[in-house]
Amino acid sequence: MDCDRRWTPDARAIRAVHLGIDVMITRKSLIWATTALAGSLAFAGTASAQSTGTEATEVQEVVVTGTRGPRTTDGTIVAETAGKTRSTVTQEFISTQAAGQTIVQTLNLTPGLNFTNNDPYGSSGGNIRLRGFDGNRVSLTFDGIPLNDTGNYASYTNQQLDPELIERASVNTGTTDVDSPTASATGGTINYTSRRPAADFGGWIQGSLGDFDYKRIMALVDTGQVGPWGTSAWFAVSHQEYDKFKGQGDLKKTQYNMRIYQPLGSNGDFVALSAHYNENRNFSYYSPSLESTSALGVVTPAEVETSPFGWNIDYSTNYVAPTFRNGVADIDLNTSSTVAAAYYGLRINPSDTGNVRLNSKFTLAEGLTFTFDPSFQYTQANGGGQQTTLTETNALIRGTRTTGGIDLNGDGDTLDTVRVMTPSNTNTYRYGINSSLIWNINDDHQLRAAYTLDYGRHRQTGAYGFIDFSDPANPRFADEFGGLDDKNNRIVNLDGYYLRARDRLSYAELNQAAFEYRGDFLDKALRINIGVRMPFFKRELNQYCYSQNSSSSVRCTSETPNATLANGNVTFASTGTTQYIAPYSRELKYDDVLPNVGATYRFGGDHMVYASYAEGISAPRTDSLYSVTRLADGSIGNPNVQPETTKTFDLGYRYQTSSLIASAAVWHTDYQNRIVSSYDQDLGFNVDRNVGAVESYGFDGSLGWEPTDKLSIFASLSLLESELKDNVNISSTLVALTKGKEVVETPKETLGLRIAYDFNPVFSAAIQGKYVGERWVTDVNDQKVDAYTVVDLDARFDFAPLGLQGTYLQFNVINLFDERYYGSLGSTTSSVVGGAGYSRPFANIAAPRTVMASVRYAF
Repeated sequence: MDCDRRWTPDARAIRAVHLGIDVMITRKSLIWATTALAGSLAFAGTASAQSTGTEATEVQEVVVTGTRGPRTTDGTIVAETAGKTRSTVTQEFISTQAAGQTIVQTLNLTPGLNFTNNDPYGSSGGNIRLRGFDGNRVSLTFDGIPLNDTGNYASYTNQQLDPELIERASVNTGTTDVDSPTASATGGTINYTSRRPAADFGGWIQGSLGDFDYKRIMALVDTGQVGPWGTSAWFAVSHQEYDKFKGQGDLKKTQYNMRIYQPLGSNGDFVALSAHYNENRNFSYYSPSLESTSALGVVTPAEVETSPFGWNIDYSTNYVAPTFRNGVADIDLNTSSTVAAAYYGLRINPSDTGNVRLNSKFTLAEGLTFTFDPSFQYTQANGGGQQTTLTETNALIRGTRTTGGIDLNGDGDTLDTVRVMTPSNTNTYRYGINSSLIWNINDDHQLRAAYTLDYGRHRQTGAYGFIDFSDPANPRFADEFGGLDDKNNRIVNLDGYYLRARDRLSYAELNQAAFEYRGDFLDKALRINIGVRMPFFKRELNQYCYSQNSSSSVRCTSETPNATLANGNVTFASTGTTQYIAPYSRELKYDDVLPNVGATYRFGGDHMVYASYAEGISAPRTDSLYSVTRLADGSIGNPNVQPETTKTFDLGYRYQTSSLIASAAVWHTDYQNRIVSSYDQDLGFNVDRNVGAVESYGFDGSLGWEPTDKLSIFASLSLLESELKDNVNISSTLVALTKGKEVVETPKETLGLRIAYDFNPVFSAAIQGKYVGERWVTDVNDQKVDAYTVVDLDARFDFAPLGLQGTYLQFNVINLFDERYYGSLGSTTSSVVGGAGYSRPFANIAAPRTVMASVRYAF
């Protein structure tokens, strides 16, 4: 292997000291060296694991390759060795993508994965589909800690680690690792790992400019090894802001990160302490309805061609200033619904997230290793800019009183209808442990026992807040989180009760044990993994508001019920005969035994076949569990809310040489009790629906090829078939005819391609594209959206030949040919007005062509 040819001056060595391996990331290859093993090591599946324990077990799968060369092509594909379908990218490829882009978008060429980004730079989130599973069914982990929401399991892709700090990211399509810390992953995992501190002092500062007034600045400092014990660390900060690509409003993001690494001895033991904080302040995009009606007003069951609202329609920039006149019944006439007329300044989505995590590895005795990864996470977020108008004598204002009111706008009377904020706040404190005890019995056999704890305190509130009308035609919320923290911003009724849209406290606790055996046979040609994952999951629910019977609606009030019915339900004088369930507490438990097995067989030096079988479970989400019904015996419950389960089988083939890496897999998944979740813009939150049993099967293939020193090619192909096995009972009289239909928002075919070329030592460029097939919008398949192809371009001028190592100028063009298409879909059961399960479907409009430039100066 000609290392000099492939090493460029801007490359930096990153020490993966927790495995005792030196990793050198270059523009064209990854070169591995080690003192722990004789000879060179390929970049194998060990680098893609999600936890320290899994990395420590998989390090033995790294294959001694001698002079066969690097096992990656430009970082777009890595030679995997795990007995499951897995794809990995490295920083070499990640660094070519748009600065600040969410890592999930960077992974979008991965076979089996389809991600729809809600804006060009990634700060508005997006939708994950992995072999047809939505993001709530895919475990997203960051240095081994789970990031899916503890309540609804959502993945917030706009809150991820800055991509410049990610060493590698991988996708397990269809299966988890045996110690995956999840109670929801039935559809696979997305894992990424932060960079290690460099051995020498250094750093860089990077600035970016782009369309839509995009501005970003980021800096990183490596301390190098300091002190008597070789301690090293890095610290990074970034800030970006830009305008929405349509309509008014902007998006701002600030992030702080750090990592301290301490080696322990010379056998790869270590302790690493890391911290992360992310703040998003976003104005929301408007997602138009996909309804397409004929002259008769009937939704056409045909492919959607245009949006009735047009591509450029967003929230209104006009707000009719309300009047405040004493003695006059003033009414705020502006709409608060999610139609296009709603005012943009009152549609926001703020969030604060952070974590502290520890990764560690200890050798207890020869052949006996212990890993321990504790973590803490914090979240405070407002799920959207909800608002409503409130009369100053509303029943919520009066509470237990029958007369009187409160002057909400300060005009001296209680005659008005005033706009107020009704946020959807979530505040989470989350504690986790991921630990393993690994016994290497000998060179061919290994046993592992793992324990996982994931404990979350999930507080969901909606304290009403005031709106600042100091500029009446351009109002803003007085506080982005309403009355959550600022008690002076709360709206308090005549009883002294502060008004709220919701009020509930949940505890989610996962205790999981896992066991795994790994054995090598036939002179290490055959490797067998036999594992079992045993999750024990508990939800404690505390509902402090009145729940409308058989509905997700709640009434948070100090009003006293006027009647208690025989079944225990109550009614209120202000709401007529509508029945409510009084505040309650419940505890629910779920557990299962889930096999996770795989095998690989290597032959002919460059060939490998593998097979895997795994089962998964997804415990019900809080939103589903809080939608309670009074049962015949007087108790409350959710008789139709059951855990989802999957059984997935993969059979694959890999061919791996110094210049060519190829893989192909066929797979089959049986899904029981599948829940589909989608965002309902009319309601302002995600809605779940049970579509019963689903069968899916397909093909995933990828290829990375370096035919010359200058040229590299990556291609991926996925084919998928799905079938819903049951009709869905909407009510006692309505049935949605979903049996035999296909899964929503899931293309039957996707194709990815990237071609990169180094023209000379200074200039390199690449073009990449992805084709996504048609996608159904509804469960009954009466509406779909067109296929699309998106092409991106990146080009870099490397100034290393001028003596500026690590310094470069990079250009990125997103959606080069300005393709018009629908991104994330707000799917429904049916789009036919009056049909079973009808509700309006929505779609996010994909971003237009976007050009940006970044310059990095390294020191």
